[in-house]
Amino acid sequence: MSLPLQGVRVLDLSRILAGPYATMKLADMGAEVTKVEIPLTGDDTRKWGPPFANGEATYFLAVNRNKRSMTLNLKHPRAREVLERLIKRSDVLVENFRPGTLAELGFPWEKIHALNPKIVYAAISGYGQEGEFRDKASYDVIVQGECGVMDLTGATDGPPTKVGLSIADQIAGMLAVEGVLLALFRREKTGEGDRVDISLLDGMLSMLTYQAQMWLSAGQMPKRMGNRHPSIVPYQTFQARDVYMNVGVANETLWRKFCDVVGKPELAADERFDSNEQRVRNREVLIPIVQEVLRTRDAADWLAGLEAAGIPCGLIRNMEQICDLAEEDSRQMIVEADHPAGNIRMVGNPVKLDSARGKMKFVGPPRLGQHTNAILRELGFSEDEIDTLRMEKAV
Repeated sequence: MSLPLQGVRVLDLSRILAGPYATMKLADMGAEVTKVEIPLTGDDTRKWGPPFANGEATYFLAVNRNKRSMTLNLKHPRAREVLERLIKRSDVLVENFRPGTLAELGFPWEKIHALNPKIVYAAISGYGQEGEFRDKASYDVIVQGECGVMDLTGATDGPPTKVGLSIADQIAGMLAVEGVLLALFRREKTGEGDRVDISLLDGMLSMLTYQAQMWLSAGQMPKRMGNRHPSIVPYQTFQARDVYMNVGVANETLWRKFCDVVGKPELAADERFDSNEQRVRNREVLIPIVQEVLRTRDAADWLAGLEAAGIPCGLIRNMEQICDLAEEDSRQMIVEADHPAGNIRMVGNPVKLDSARGKMKFVGPPRLGQHTNAILRELGFSEDEIDTLRMEKAV
């Protein structure tokens, strides 16, 4: 049995994060990904550092495993034939240029579809391929602000705060994978390719869920609440005697158990706190009481009792702690990948398929243009033609 996407060829014209993250996820599941990069400089993130590991930017390493790299100057007339051949043999094309850029280079969707009617074309951009904001330049942090997430993030009396990850880019990457798989599934039934239009802003808007619904259905404006939850109490970060910890009490059964574990059974009977609605209304009274109790013991002591009672809880871990924990765990979320400069540890693939267990391979990100000649030969170019392309700086 092969990996689910084995035999699927992906032409990756993307760079930075959203597109490369999507194509890496496809590659992990067996797709053959050809990453096309600008000659001499390559993907922007090859230079995003420090930190660097063995001369490679760790940012680039994070999202480019299991791919082959070729260089191609898409603005060069001789490069058009190369790109045409790549399109004709590919099942999927992924790009995250500003809308219209590929068309300006001579490859609008209509031409791509004519060259290969079965191809799935996924375009990722800040605001989508159509609409009044389509031509607006954007990065992750810009969209995090414009989509409302930063207004929801941070301390109540503090400034708007970005999420600690490039979450708009990464969500767009995951949605691109979803769109590609849906289009491939449709192709199995119709024989026709499709165009997938992914917007960072759309993706983040789709994540607002209950926060947006508060406004849409009740006219209530969500506010920054730090680590608190707008609709559940207690469901937030608390400080134990030594470190911080999270507790999530999301129903009445858990509330009664929580009160017993912390030695405050009278809180469960208090009419101010005897339902979640009442606890939300009286959070400013309840939370200081809970916090005072939790400060009296170390987090490990509290977690042992809470976990035994089935109450969701956990430590606030730093990067070293979570990576060490994941490496010790059996779920293979820290993996080792081969790399020309030496093997590297990487975050693994979170999608677990029984059919793929033990079959996924992790090859480290390629050197810039590492596979250019090999790919050109596969496309039918002779050695003389390859030398000419290089001499004319088309590749």
